[in-house]
Amino acid sequence: MKFQELFAYQKSVDLSMEIFSISKSFPTEEKYSLTDQIRRSSRSVSANIAEAYRKRLYLKNFISKLTDSDAENSETQVWLEYSLKCNYINDSEYKKLFDSSIEVGKLINYMIRNPEKFGVKIS
Repeated sequence: MKFQELFAYQKSVDLSMEIFSISKSFPTEEKYSLTDQIRRSSRSVSANIAEAYRKRLYLKNFISKLTDSDAENSETQVWLEYSLKCNYINDSEYKKLFDSSIEVGKLINYMIRNPEKFGVKIS
């Protein structure tokens, strides 16, 4: 299996691309702050899932990278909240993106709780 086939990876890439698309409408003065931060954190979720999968021979490394991914997902939620409070996105956009982020978090946590299902040898 390739990491691209992982459901958590696919969902996190989809979310990141939705955030990228919607953040194009953010004000220019946010280019090097909120826009950059939300794009970076959302992209880091999938990158860390990919790294975790490549480190699946080592349980602690696998879990470490997945917890990094989960942390980046939480950071993305913070930036989504700021985007809403700054009126850069509306309530329905926020809810859709936030709910997707929650789903990604659940998938990541499933991987953390069930490493053996992802090729990690438990000894």
